[in-house]
Amino acid sequence: MAYLLLALAITSEVCATSCLKLTEGFTRLWPSLAVGVGYALSFLLLSKALKHIPVSVAYAVWSGAGTAAVAAIGVVVFGEQLGRAQWLGLALIIIGVVVLNLRSSH
Repeated sequence: MAYLLLALAITSEVCATSCLKLTEGFTRLWPSLAVGVGYALSFLLLSKALKHIPVSVAYAVWSGAGTAAVAAIGVVVFGEQLGRAQWLGLALIIIGVVVLNLRSSH
């Protein structure tokens, strides 16, 4: 259940972050509200997951998966380009999260 909460927290954060671009500097109401609600929900769900998952693991997964997902959304939805160094950086983030999970005692 804790990992389901973490996955929902990641999903909420990714949606909120993706909506940031749509707010046009918080001048558009509905995307701005989506950002606020998404981040609030994300932190609520993350706090619930932290009752059962070590903070080092949960935050690494939350931030790493969120970063990779937002980068993918940027490429697919917003037509952004990533260079080799950026792809390498994302791969290193994912590798770091995996290693942290392998070494954790949860």
